[in-house]
Amino acid sequence: MNSVGKSAITAVILAGGQSRRLGRDKAVEPFAGEPLIRRVIRRASEAVSAHHVVVVVADQDRAAELPLDDDHLVAVDVFPDCGSLGGIYTGLNASPTQWSLVSACDMPFLSAPLLSHLASLRDGFDAVVPVVDGRPEPTHALYTRRCLPPIEARLRAGQLKISGFFDDVAVRYVPENDIRDFDPDLLSFFNINRPEDLARAMELAR
Repeated sequence: MNSVGKSAITAVILAGGQSRRLGRDKAVEPFAGEPLIRRVIRRASEAVSAHHVVVVVADQDRAAELPLDDDHLVAVDVFPDCGSLGGIYTGLNASPTQWSLVSACDMPFLSAPLLSHLASLRDGFDAVVPVVDGRPEPTHALYTRRCLPPIEARLRAGQLKISGFFDDVAVRYVPENDIRDFDPDLLSFFNINRPEDLARAMELAR
């Protein structure tokens, strides 16, 4: 299962969305000199010294549209049309390591210090999940493969709320005040959905 040791982490990037609100493919949108998804992959994998990158897509046609490297693993949704929960399942299922960092492809300001801190909290848990404004941030979190059975049960029951399976695993919730020690403005959780989000992100990047 894990050829690089128990401490290894795979970076899982969710790229199955259709970018309806933006009106064009946000994953390939130029951002600060590179396609957005490449920025996210780079930041996520560097933050946790990932030996592997898994990119979750809706289908192979989608994968062909993305600027991926040859060593990036492409995983096609095991449970199509099941949103981010289905994407998390697919990514964890394809991951060659016990632990994976899961991030959406539209989060341009991932913080290496914060992600490293989250990774340091794994021992004794099945998931490490930040909490911002009283809500968990499940697409900026770490999960073990032990989460696969409870996620699959939820998917087969049509229960697609990501946090629904948290009651079935050991979750280390990281409170907002701890997060702000590493990311004072919480920019790690900024995601791009609409044109105004993209404009704001470009401004912040400058």
